[in-house]
Amino acid sequence: MKAKKLQALEMMLRFMAIAVIKRHRPVIVGVTGSVGKSSAKEAIALVLGSKFQVRKNEENYNNEVGIPLTIIGAKSGKHSFVGWLRVLMKWIDVVFFSATYPEILVLELGIDRPGDMKYLLSFVPVRVGVMTNVSSSHLEFFQTVGAIAREKGLLIKHLPESGTAVLCADDERTLRFASKTKAKVITFGLNESASIRADHIAFSGDADRFDGCHFKLSFDGKTIPVHLPHVIAEHHIQAVLSGIAVGRVFKLNPIAMAAAVQAFRSLPGRMQMLEGYKQSWIIDDTYNASPVSLLAALKTLRVFSQGRRVVALGDMLELGDESEGAHTKVAGWVMEAGVDVAVLVGKRMLAAHEVLIRNGFSKENCLWFVSPMEAAAVMRHHIETGDVVLVKGSQGMRMEKVTESLLEHSEKATQLLCRQSDDWKRIPFTIK
Repeated sequence: MKAKKLQALEMMLRFMAIAVIKRHRPVIVGVTGSVGKSSAKEAIALVLGSKFQVRKNEENYNNEVGIPLTIIGAKSGKHSFVGWLRVLMKWIDVVFFSATYPEILVLELGIDRPGDMKYLLSFVPVRVGVMTNVSSSHLEFFQTVGAIAREKGLLIKHLPESGTAVLCADDERTLRFASKTKAKVITFGLNESASIRADHIAFSGDADRFDGCHFKLSFDGKTIPVHLPHVIAEHHIQAVLSGIAVGRVFKLNPIAMAAAVQAFRSLPGRMQMLEGYKQSWIIDDTYNASPVSLLAALKTLRVFSQGRRVVALGDMLELGDESEGAHTKVAGWVMEAGVDVAVLVGKRMLAAHEVLIRNGFSKENCLWFVSPMEAAAVMRHHIETGDVVLVKGSQGMRMEKVTESLLEHSEKATQLLCRQSDDWKRIPFTIK
């Protein structure tokens, strides 16, 4: 019965979204990918918002329910009849009375299972399609990375001839879709073949005076300096490049775009640097985890030349048959990153813990816990002044609980961390 009610709700919202789009005819930018699509969405909206009236999905509104609500401009009614009545009244106003509506919608299209993208594209007429990369996220439901690529790639294949595909040049699977679309193709990334690329990337080396990153933006034979004061991860440069690439589609001035992206900040739980206990620093990357994003996060630690490098890593979920091998590889990545203290959380990370110990990692500095609460209770005793602490794990591992325990200003947790709504906090951690 519950499933039928949800299906009925999705169909109704689909109808309502179609009516809004037909009424106001916004240009729609669709964003997909395994890693970095939320950051790309933020960067694209930031760049386009410097000239146009733009709306983007907020929170986790990237699915069959959230996307129609974003198009309508309403919040979920959740379990409230009155709440859904408000959605209906908002829709009536937008379709029949309101003369104003965003010129551009920037929509992150999240998929979990086969058929999700086809359903979303059945009512979201994307004009500009952005694809970041493809990795083993959601492998549990797709079996192979190739299947994930095909599902996400539907966004690019369904673009009209008058549209534009914006593809990450740093991902081979993503780049293959350049030959599978009728639309114009623009590429972005760090690869020399990218039409919009970053060269001469430099990060500050000390957390106490970190100044973000600087790079040279190269396009059409021209070069422009760009400063991102709030960015500590190389993969966020790719997000900014996707924003600039989309800005080029809309013929925005490159110098104006370079100025606009200085305000770019990652979302809570996505490589944000926070003040930690005992004058330490926390790199909070607790929103989610996959092998690709974990490896990228660990590489970021190399930026910091002072202080110990500490990691608190929770299980990576939804990896299917690749799970054991992926968690075993974590040990090598940890050692390559020059980690001094490794705290591992979850039954899958036990494999990484065992490999680290076998390879000579200090037993005193290599700890394993079943739950994030256990890890949080112990970690405060291991933190020293000047430590740089990376905290990461899949959503279900609730590693934000570890970050919260390490904050210098724990009263700011609601503003700084992911999954801080009352609904999320009421969900107990369960061993996966």
